[in-house]
Amino acid sequence: MSHYTQLTREERYQIYALKAAGQNKTEIAKVLGRHKSTVGREMTRNRGLKGYRPKQADSLAVSRRQAKSVQRITSESWARVERLLREYWSTEQTSNWMQREEGIYVSPEWIYQYILRNKQEGGDLYRYLRCQKQRKKRYGAPDRRGQIKGRVSIDERPDVVDKRSRIGDWEADTVIGKQGGTVLVTLVERKARFSVIGKAPNRTAQEVKSVILERLQPLAAQVRTLTYDNGKEFAIHLEIAKELNSSGYFAHPYHS
Repeated sequence: MSHYTQLTREERYQIYALKAAGQNKTEIAKVLGRHKSTVGREMTRNRGLKGYRPKQADSLAVSRRQAKSVQRITSESWARVERLLREYWSTEQTSNWMQREEGIYVSPEWIYQYILRNKQEGGDLYRYLRCQKQRKKRYGAPDRRGQIKGRVSIDERPDVVDKRSRIGDWEADTVIGKQGGTVLVTLVERKARFSVIGKAPNRTAQEVKSVILERLQPLAAQVRTLTYDNGKEFAIHLEIAKELNSSGYFAHPYHS
């Protein structure tokens, strides 16, 4: 028998991106592998005054669960959470395991906040997050694996981009389905919030590049900058910039 699990922060961003692309509840539910009533309830209950926004929706959902929770999470439970995290489990995997094996609901957001507090107190738990897992260096040469060639920091991006005062500044992201499967590539124009979505057969840089060019080349006159996160799927950003006559920038590591 399958068990219902709470929507994750990532799924809320997927809902937002797909909704912006004109998908209806049924289509969004199919992509997420959720029942359409789950998606509909989410978009209704966690909607703000300015519509459905993923960050606000996640905060509303977390606050609601915290208000309902009467169970105190013991230090022993947090110790088990920490043990799983140190084995490079994701916050979602850890949350699901605690609920299934211990009967204790500890949301991914609570776990993430616990990691942040640990870091502020001088702990090293944050180093075990998957996106920060360090590889061992090889002898004889600096370890440069994982670095994106030609990466330009968002700090060097023109100030006008932050003001959202012009058309042409885009943000690129990927929405990952099953491991090793297809990937949605989302492209959002910062001022107009106009969004386009394409599907890549996998998360390789070559396939993601192809989707970005396929979707944006018809709009090339309205493409000035693209801002990426630090995923390896954007490693061929220099070719994208050349084809679109644009500039590419990368967010700070571990920041969306």
